[in-house]
Amino acid sequence: MESSDVELDFQRSVQAVLRELNTPAPALQSNRGMWRWSLHKKVERDPGKSSVLVRILLRELEKAESEDVRHVIIPLLLTLMYVLTKATGITEDLYHRAYTFCTRLLTLPAPYSTVALDCAIRLKTEAAVPGTLFQRTVIAEQNLMSELYPYQERVFLFVDPELVSASVCSALLLEIEAAQEQQTPEACMRHVVAHALQAALGDACHTGALNRKLQASSRRILEHYFHAVVAAIEQVASEDSPSRLGHLERLEEIYCSLLGPAATRKRCVGDLLQDRLPSIPLPSPYITFHLWTDQEQLWKELVLFLRPRSQMHLSADLEALDLQGFRPDWDLARVSTDSGIERDLPLGSDELPDTSSAEMERAALQRRGGIKKRVWPPDFSMPGSWDGPPGLHRRTGRPSGDGELLPGVSRVHTARVLVLGDDRMLGRLAQAYYRLRKRESKKFCLTPRLSLQLYYIPVLAPQDPEASRKPELGELASFLGRADPWYESTVNTLCPAILKLAEMPPCLDTSRTVDPFILDVITYYVRMGTQPIFFHLYKVKIFTNLSHDPTEDIFLTELKVKIQDSKSPKEGSSPRRKGAPEGTGAELSVCYQKALLSHRPRDVTVSLRATGLVLKAIPAGDTEGLSHCTSQNAASAPDCTCLHVSVTEVVKSSNLAGRSFTMGTNTFRTSNIQVQSQDQRLLTLCLDKDSRRTFRDVVRFEAGPCPEPCSRAQKSKMAGLNSHGQETEKNMAKLSPLLMPINTFSGITQ
Repeated sequence: MESSDVELDFQRSVQAVLRELNTPAPALQSNRGMWRWSLHKKVERDPGKSSVLVRILLRELEKAESEDVRHVIIPLLLTLMYVLTKATGITEDLYHRAYTFCTRLLTLPAPYSTVALDCAIRLKTEAAVPGTLFQRTVIAEQNLMSELYPYQERVFLFVDPELVSASVCSALLLEIEAAQEQQTPEACMRHVVAHALQAALGDACHTGALNRKLQASSRRILEHYFHAVVAAIEQVASEDSPSRLGHLERLEEIYCSLLGPAATRKRCVGDLLQDRLPSIPLPSPYITFHLWTDQEQLWKELVLFLRPRSQMHLSADLEALDLQGFRPDWDLARVSTDSGIERDLPLGSDELPDTSSAEMERAALQRRGGIKKRVWPPDFSMPGSWDGPPGLHRRTGRPSGDGELLPGVSRVHTARVLVLGDDRMLGRLAQAYYRLRKRESKKFCLTPRLSLQLYYIPVLAPQDPEASRKPELGELASFLGRADPWYESTVNTLCPAILKLAEMPPCLDTSRTVDPFILDVITYYVRMGTQPIFFHLYKVKIFTNLSHDPTEDIFLTELKVKIQDSKSPKEGSSPRRKGAPEGTGAELSVCYQKALLSHRPRDVTVSLRATGLVLKAIPAGDTEGLSHCTSQNAASAPDCTCLHVSVTEVVKSSNLAGRSFTMGTNTFRTSNIQVQSQDQRLLTLCLDKDSRRTFRDVVRFEAGPCPEPCSRAQKSKMAGLNSHGQETEKNMAKLSPLLMPINTFSGITQ
C-alpha cells in the first residue's frame, strides 16, 4: 500500500472515531467502540506506519484546539499517547510537536490541564530516552524483577457470580487465560530488549537477526541482556538532563555484544536488505480473575499481592496480620503504658521474687522493656484516597503509586481493581472499600505501600427492546458516560460485546491467533483511565427497636423504602386517625436538612402519609451535583453532598362527594434525613437495588454522608480539643466525607 493510501486509510479511521464522539447515542445500547480498537490494530500489524498516524492525530488535535472543540481533545491525546508507547522510529520533531501542544493545554481548566501535564512529562522522558514507556509498562504489569525499577502492578477482575451469568464468567476467563499463556516472563523480556534496541537504533537495527538471536538465547543470557537494557535506560532517564547521544552509545554496545561484530558491519553499510519491520507486541497486563463470594476477599487479595512470594501463606487469624514478613522500612518506637518500674505493676501480673529475698530490693527499681507500638508522626492523618494527592497521576511515567506517604516507605505496588456488573456490584464494592478504609484507620498497613485504583465496566442483563432505554441497574454507568464521553464510547459499549462473547462457542484451536477485543479494551481502560470521579458514600443507621443499638450499612446509589403490609407486633398499637384510608401508606415523621444554594443549614420537620420513599445519590439527568467532584478536595464541598429524595405521598382532598385520596410525588434535596414510622407500620429498606441487602421490620432510619473513618488517636485528639474551649460537635463536623474514586479517562469534563 502506497504512503498516500495508508494516510487516507488512517484519516478515515480517525474521522470515524471523531464522529462517534460527536454523535449522541443511548448509553449501553450502541455498537460503537470498534473504530478506536481497529485503529490501534492497524498500527500493530504494520508498526512502520506509526509515524503516519502520529502526524494525523497531531493535526486533528491542533485543529480541535484552534476551533475550541474541547470534548475531542482528551480522546485524541490519549490515543496519541497509546500509539507512542508502542511505536518505534518516531522522529524528535514529532515528539517536540506533541510536547509543545501539551504545554499549550496547561492554560485550560481541569481536567484538560491535568491530562496534558501528565502527557507532557511522559513525552519529555520518551523523547530523550526512546523506549522508556514501553519498558516501564511491561516491567510493572508483568512483575519482572528489577532493582532499578521496582514498581509492580496487578489487575484484579472481580465478578459476582450471583449477578453475572456463568457463561459470561467462563467466556471472560477463557479469553484472559488464552492471552496470558503466551506472555511468559522470557517472552516479555525479549519484547523489552527488542523494543529498546529498535527504538534507539532505528533503521540501523537488524530486527530479523536480533529476534532470531533472542529466540535462541537461554534464560540466563536473556536475563543478562534484559537487566543491561533496563540499567541503560533507567540510568539515563533518571538524569536531570538526559542525553540521547549517551543513551544511543550504551545501547549500541549492548546490540554489538548481542549480535557480535557482524552487526557493526551491517549497520555501517546500511543493511539495504532489511526485512519488514516486525511487530513487537505490548503484552496485556497480568490479570487475576476472582468470583466475589467473601466480604473480606478484596482485602485478602491485596494482602497477598503485597506479601513476598516466599511467604504466600495467610495466617488463620487475618486480623493479626500486620505486614508480618515484610521488609522493615522504618523503625518501631517503644512506648510504655506504665511507669516502667516493676514495683508499680498490679499484683499478680507477673511472679515477683520473694519479698524477703535480696533480689527483691534490686528488682524494685529495675525497668521493664517498653511495649512495642507503632507510632505515627503527631501531625499525620490517613489520606482521603489510596491514590495519594489528587489530580496528578504517573507524573514521571511511573505507576500512580509512585511517592511516599511515610518516610522510608515506598509505594511500589499498584492494585487495579476492576469490577464487572451493575449498580448492585458497585454497592458491594462500596461496602468493601469502606471496610478497607475502616481497617486502615485502625491498622495502617496497606495504604503506605499500595496505590489502589478502582475501575468499573457495566455488564447488564439483556434488555427487552420495548423496555426503557435507560436500564434501571445501570444508572452509575450512564452517569459516567455523560460525564466522560470517551468512557461512554470505549467502556459502556463493551456490554453488548461481552454478552455476545458469552453466546459464542469456545474456540479450542489454540494455534489460531485471535484478536481479543474485550481484553484489549480492558487493557486500554486500565492503562489510560487515570482520572478519577469521586462518589460520596452514604451511611444509614437502621433501627428495628428504638431501645437497641442500630445496624449500620453503606449505600452508593440508592436507598428504597417501602411500607410493610403487616403491623408492628408491639403492644398497644396507637389508634388509627379518623379518615385515614385502611392499608394505604403510613404516617411518617421526616426530619431533614434542606439543601440550599446559600449552603446555610435549614432543618425541616414534616409529618405526612406516604407509601414509599426513594433516596438517590446519583443525579438522574445531568452531571449537576457532581460537577465539582473532579478532585478529592473539591468533592467535599457542601453542594456535592446531596441526596435526591422522592416521597410518594397520599394527598387528601375534600369535595361535595366526600373525601378522596390521590398519590403525589414530593421531591427535595438534602444531605441528612431521618424517617420514623408514627402509626406502628413497619418499613422495608433495600440498599443499592440489591435484594440481598434488604432490611425488614424497620421502625426508624437515619441516612447521611459517611465520614472518613478515623483512628482512636484522632478521636482522642478531637476530644482533647474540647477541653481547650472548642466544641466536639464542630470538630466532628470537620471530618471529611468518605469518597470512593472510580477511574475514567478524563474525569468530569467542564
